[in-house]
Amino acid sequence: MNDHSFTKAQKMAWESNKAKRERLLHVLGANVASLQEKLKDADVLKLLLSMLYLGEGSKWKSHRGLVLGSSNPDIIRLYIRLLNICYGITTEKLKCRVSYRADQDIHVLQTYWSQITSIPLDNFYKTIPDPRTVGKPTKHQDYKGVAVISCAGTHIQLELEMIPKVILKGL
Repeated sequence: MNDHSFTKAQKMAWESNKAKRERLLHVLGANVASLQEKLKDADVLKLLLSMLYLGEGSKWKSHRGLVLGSSNPDIIRLYIRLLNICYGITTEKLKCRVSYRADQDIHVLQTYWSQITSIPLDNFYKTIPDPRTVGKPTKHQDYKGVAVISCAGTHIQLELEMIPKVILKGL
């Protein structure tokens, strides 16, 4: 087989796989569309917040208060939205710290995360870059550091940590 035929076959396979994936995503989207209705239930939203916190939130028992960090803007937006819906916590009550690499500009990153989160720049903590990254360029140019969102709320943190235990007992 010559290179031209092989390239043509690769292109046809790529197009076929892309079409299969689009069909699969359409079917999956239709399957989960009914979940939208369940998002009107406050208890369901609290369960979602608890699971999100379980995966991404602070694990330090010595630290009390809500702390969650992620480099994924959608995770951060979801967390902030759920905090607001479930507990009435507004962005003005939130603080943010950006963990970043030595070759990145903290002012650019804080502006980015402020736009993503609607947290005022005045609510951002001063931070220093990760010293382990000095002299090592950032490979992924889209990487905007890790936004670490925090606020007071020990009772909320304890409640969110308790919910998975209740779920586990019930299963």
